[in-house]
Amino acid sequence: MATTEVVQSRRIVTEIPGPKSRAIQERRASAVAQGVGSVLPVYVERAGGGIVEDVDGNALIDFGSGIAVTNVGNADPRVVERAAEQMGRFTHTCFMVNPYEAYVDVCEALNRVTPGDHEKRSILLNSGAEAVENAVKIARSATGRQAVVVFDHAYHGRTNLTMGLTAKNMPYKQGFGPFAGEIYRVPMAYPYRWATGPENCGPEAAAQAIDQITKQIGPENVAAVVIEPIQGEGGFIEPGAGFLPAVVDFCRANGIVFVADEVQTGFARTGDMFACDHEGIVPDLITTAKGIAGGLPLAAVTGRAELMDAVHGGGLGGTYGGNPAACAAALAALEAIESDGLVDRAREIGDLMLGRLRELAAKYDVIGDVRGRGAMVAIELVRGEDKAPNPEALAKILSYCHAQGLVLLSAGTYGNVVRMLPPLVIGDDLLHEGLDILAEAFGRL
Repeated sequence: MATTEVVQSRRIVTEIPGPKSRAIQERRASAVAQGVGSVLPVYVERAGGGIVEDVDGNALIDFGSGIAVTNVGNADPRVVERAAEQMGRFTHTCFMVNPYEAYVDVCEALNRVTPGDHEKRSILLNSGAEAVENAVKIARSATGRQAVVVFDHAYHGRTNLTMGLTAKNMPYKQGFGPFAGEIYRVPMAYPYRWATGPENCGPEAAAQAIDQITKQIGPENVAAVVIEPIQGEGGFIEPGAGFLPAVVDFCRANGIVFVADEVQTGFARTGDMFACDHEGIVPDLITTAKGIAGGLPLAAVTGRAELMDAVHGGGLGGTYGGNPAACAAALAALEAIESDGLVDRAREIGDLMLGRLRELAAKYDVIGDVRGRGAMVAIELVRGEDKAPNPEALAKILSYCHAQGLVLLSAGTYGNVVRMLPPLVIGDDLLHEGLDILAEAFGRL
């Protein structure tokens, strides 16, 4: 099945949002629950490469990728063709009723590409939150323990258990409790805000976290430590060097399952296939979603065979987990990542963006920190030498950029981080144009 190529240039023909988008937004108000938000209410007609086209004919530069989902771009021909071909044969049987080969193919692929050369097993699910929840179930079943350790600034999902794992209250947890028990939070290695400086952050934060686990929980009671190798919603926080290896060593010494939540960082996003690869981390369990299937809903838990197989028969699964069309899309997306060199491309994007953003940081005091790896880049906005968070500046930056046709996202526990997640197939010209718009926004503060 052929796809219509999207012209790779920004085009603004109406104000943003335009009249057609505004009309749909009016309909939405009486049809969609108010609790569902949208960063930029322009209604999409089609998308591809680094461009999103709306119903008014505007073409916006995409620095969001649907929150790191369309790593291989929107409507990649291989993804579209394989998913459509599969849907023409059958759309669903439920793998737990009548299984199909594509599910097995995806699990074999995940077992191959995820960190570590040990024997692995995988299960397929619907969302990142569901993957994290199942990783906790597996860890508890395999260890016979209950406690789960997570970190400051973490985000792991919107289900009851994963809300409990998530650090940020508003908007994710407010009014939704009580949450699941036996969840404990310890310090995160946040280099920009570490009191003794970023050079001390990794070892000191690891020591604090391990001390807190030892004294307040007891390692013998901990089933799993769950962490994002680079925190997403928390503000693209890359842990200080040495933090993750120290935590992994502690887990190994105490029979604790180390779970890497790579829902946002996985599938070439950070300039490695997985963010764990950067420091040679081999998780016991790894959760994936978002970039796994080119935009179709799919998620997974992959891990050591002895842990994954510890769960009793029938204990894992779900009606839609590993939908056949999503499996076909995932195999195509992985082929695109590997054959099109998107791991290397993510590094190129990171080099370009970080270079430009550091030039801005040297010019504007409101930029407190520029950070990221690969095509997962952020700037933290502050006020004064005490690094007070500056969410007001963030609101102005996003408002200007959106009006100029640049899709940007926010993040951060303090609501003061601009996060950028361009598709890995975006061209350098669009990257530069988007960064030019961002520079203009800072010039207007």
